[in-house]
Amino acid sequence: MADTCVARVPVFAGLAANDQQLVAELARPVRLQAGEFAYSANDEVSRLIVVHTGRLKIFRVSPDGSEQLVRVLGPGDFTGETAVFTGQPPGDYAAALDGCELCVFRHDDLQSLVREYPDTGLRMLAMVSERLSDTEHRLNSLTSRDVESRLADYLLRLPATRSGGAVTVALPMAKKDVASLIDTTPESLSRALKTLAAQELIVIGAGRSVTITQPEQLRRLADGA
Repeated sequence: MADTCVARVPVFAGLAANDQQLVAELARPVRLQAGEFAYSANDEVSRLIVVHTGRLKIFRVSPDGSEQLVRVLGPGDFTGETAVFTGQPPGDYAAALDGCELCVFRHDDLQSLVREYPDTGLRMLAMVSERLSDTEHRLNSLTSRDVESRLADYLLRLPATRSGGAVTVALPMAKKDVASLIDTTPESLSRALKTLAAQELIVIGAGRSVTITQPEQLRRLADGA
């Protein structure tokens, strides 16, 4: 599992095949069932975790005990880089949304790896910078837009299939998790979906399918125009 995991991760993509094999030997395979934790806030051990299969959700817990979803990771994504670079315990939680296979690198091993392959460290920093930019975008959305606008922005950023002028996306997780990600309640999310459907901007399909029938109008809504 580990060599396949390393080969599919963008930060290791520039390494030669034999170097990827050396990196793979540092990875420890971990399997999680849905709901199991990869790590918890303030864990003593700092690790870089790469998702091989399945999905891992990253979230924080507020003082009142409510869960705030930060992001969902899929195959090839990673988390724990801040803890690895600083040696400090994580401030968030990571739990499997479904059955997951992970590749885990210890702090000391990754430090040695970055010294041996500096380009890997630079790629990791570039990906972290993209993640920070995405987080800033989300924070701006949460503070300056209503639920319908935040939902429109979220739908437009999902992977999509196109047919004619319509765009179809699939909600990648349960509505309660989508609601947490855009900082609202499941009830408000359902109302926002119905509002967008009533405005003929989307069509709610079976399961988690949503067809965006008016992409440009939805974009204007997302931009607050």
